[in-house]
Amino acid sequence: MFSETDFRIHTQPKEIVTASFEWSAPSNIALVKYWGKKEHQLDTFGNTATQIPANPSLSFTLKNCKTITKTTFTKKNRSTAASNLLSFEFLFEGAPKTTFNPKIATFLDRIVAFCPYLKEYQIVIDSKNTFPHSSGIASSASSMAALSVNIMSLEKQLYPDLSEERFYAKASFLARLGSGSACRSIKGNTVIWGKHDLIPSSTNLFGVPTPFQLHTVFENYQDTILLVDKGEKQVSSSVGHNLMHNHPFAANRFEQAHQNLSKLVAVLKNGDLDTFIEIVESEAITLHAMMMTSLPYFVLMKPNTLAILNTIWEFRRQSKIPICFTLDAGANVHVLYPKSAQEKTLQFIKDELVVYCQNGQYICDEMGFGAIEN
Repeated sequence: MFSETDFRIHTQPKEIVTASFEWSAPSNIALVKYWGKKEHQLDTFGNTATQIPANPSLSFTLKNCKTITKTTFTKKNRSTAASNLLSFEFLFEGAPKTTFNPKIATFLDRIVAFCPYLKEYQIVIDSKNTFPHSSGIASSASSMAALSVNIMSLEKQLYPDLSEERFYAKASFLARLGSGSACRSIKGNTVIWGKHDLIPSSTNLFGVPTPFQLHTVFENYQDTILLVDKGEKQVSSSVGHNLMHNHPFAANRFEQAHQNLSKLVAVLKNGDLDTFIEIVESEAITLHAMMMTSLPYFVLMKPNTLAILNTIWEFRRQSKIPICFTLDAGANVHVLYPKSAQEKTLQFIKDELVVYCQNGQYICDEMGFGAIEN
């Protein structure tokens, strides 16, 4: 088990003048939702820890919805390096995108204590998504995960003795400091983030691939994302998480997440799809219930979201096909189903659900295995 101390650097690096890496990292969809952060949590150095989840979560890693990021590191000259300031340029699809700079600057400021070598380099980040940027799919998880593995590739060259296990654990640790859910996009088809009694290796510091074999029914599990609303999110994730502070139902919700994760671990082993559907849909509805009962309150579903949910319920009742839905903190719907049900489910989506999607758009995805170096 790694701690914050293990991710600190205490030795001198090799001399690397320039290096360039390119990684792709996928998005992920939480089945047991992370919603709420711990306040005033301290790390082992007495500093206020950031991005510590109030409850554990479990996610499916996706395959096709991903961010591809190329990062080039060039050693500063002595006069520039003496300033001791972080220096970067961000490009989106090859063109400067300064609107993203504050988020990246915050991220780099948070991780520099663990990656002090970054101050010695001019960093150029060139990023693109395989899904439309304005699709309404959150890209922070995939983008921060992709940037983190690029940074760890530089660290691996600077410190060649870095083990693979530490490489991926620290990459997830860094990604968490950029976007909490990003730590679940580094490694594994199913990932747990947050301390849970059933998983001794679980931790609040980074995502951990589930340490057991999934039942065969979950192999190549499908996720078709229905794009109900491609507009900007009504409430940012940070604001949303803060709504759980002093929320009247927060304590019960956090306990529910622990219980549902225990049940879901058993389901992922035994393949009980009826219980899988019950847990996953309940978690999705609960996430929105928490936002509807906070102060201020938000209703992030759209009328078409509700129409889709009701249509899925009726189709499942009539067809007995084990499809279900989950939701993120927005209006879009993730339709989850086994590979064996793909043909009939896609036909159902085309026949009955596309009408509720903005411009008829949806994205077909499936379970993936995390970040890949290109």
